[in-house]
Amino acid sequence: MKHIVSFLVTILLSQYTVAQDKQLESFVQSYASENNFNGTVLVEKDSTILYHNSFGIADRRFNLPVNNETVYKVASITKAFTAVLILQLREQGKLDLNKPIKNYLPDYPDKVSLRVTPHQLLNHTSGIVLIDTVSSLENAMKYGLGLYSTPNTSDELLKSFVNDSLVNEPGTTFNYNNAEYILLGKIIEELYQKTFEQVLKEKILEPLGMTNSGMAQEKKIIKNLASTYFTEKNPDSLINDIPIFIENWYAAGAMYSSPTDLLIFSNALFGLKLINKESLDLMLTPGLDDYGYGVWVRGDGDEKAMERYGRIMGSNAVWIRFLNKSTTIIILSNTNMTDLGEFATALEKNIR
Repeated sequence: MKHIVSFLVTILLSQYTVAQDKQLESFVQSYASENNFNGTVLVEKDSTILYHNSFGIADRRFNLPVNNETVYKVASITKAFTAVLILQLREQGKLDLNKPIKNYLPDYPDKVSLRVTPHQLLNHTSGIVLIDTVSSLENAMKYGLGLYSTPNTSDELLKSFVNDSLVNEPGTTFNYNNAEYILLGKIIEELYQKTFEQVLKEKILEPLGMTNSGMAQEKKIIKNLASTYFTEKNPDSLINDIPIFIENWYAAGAMYSSPTDLLIFSNALFGLKLINKESLDLMLTPGLDDYGYGVWVRGDGDEKAMERYGRIMGSNAVWIRFLNKSTTIIILSNTNMTDLGEFATALEKNIR
C-alpha cells in the first residue's frame, strides 16, 4: 500500500511540476514579447530547474539568435564574486574585515588607508571619492565614459583616485562606488601575489567547473558572448554601446558568465561550498540601503531575498535568491529595453 501511495504522490508532484512549467512558460513568453526582452531566463526551485529559455538576437549584425549557451557581460554581479574572495581570505586568517586597509595596501596614502576598513569597502560606506562622474547620457554620448573610455591597468585605475581625500566619514553614508571594489581587487592581488583574474579562476571558477565565465577584456574573443546594445531616446530602436574598455571595471564589474554558470555559483555559495556559514551570514547582513557585502538583502518571511543587479549600458543582469524558499531567478540580457528587476519580481509571483 505504501508503494502505491508513494507512486501516486510522485505522479501528482510530476503533474504539478509540468503545470508550473506551462504557467511559467506562458507568463515568460508573454512578458518577453510585451516588454521587448532580449536574453536568457533561468529559474530554479528546490534544486529543480523550472524554466530555462532564451529570446532575441545575440548579434544584430548577423542576426544571430540568443540561445541557452549564450554568455553575457554581467557587470556588477562581479562584486559578489569579489566579496566571496575577500571572505575566503578572512577565513584563512589573512585579512581582518575591521582593520584599516593600510595593513593590506601599505603604499596607499594614510589619510584614507588608516581610516577605511575592508568591511566599509564591501558595503559601500567607506567615504572614498566616487569615480563614476559622467553626469548625463548626453555627455557620455559626446565625450565617452570617462576613465572607462581608455585602457587602464588596475594600478592605473587606482592612481586615478588614490590621492583624493574622503568625501564622507567612513561608516556613515551609503554611496555605491566602483572604486571600493577596485580597492578590494587590489587587496586580493596583494595578499595572493597573483592577478585578480588568476585568483578568481583558482578559487571559484575552476573548482566549480564554471567554464563559461571569466574576466572580459576588449581584446579578448569570448566564445558565444552576446554583443550589447542600448536604447538612447527611442524605446523602439537600439544602438551599439558607447565604446568602452570593459576591463576597466575590473573587480567591480568586468566579468562575463552564463545563466547556468551563475546558478552553479549561487548553489555553491548557499550550499557553503565557497565560504562557511559565518561568512555567508556576514555577506547577507543588510546595512545601509539594505546592502550587505556585494549584494542587497531585502524583505522578510517568504519574500526575503538576496538581490544582485548589474548594468552597463546594454549589459543587464539580475540574480535573485529567495532565502526562505530556495528559489533562484537569473535573467541576463544584452539590451536595456527591459527592466529586469520588474521582470524578476513579476516572474516570482508566477512560480507559486
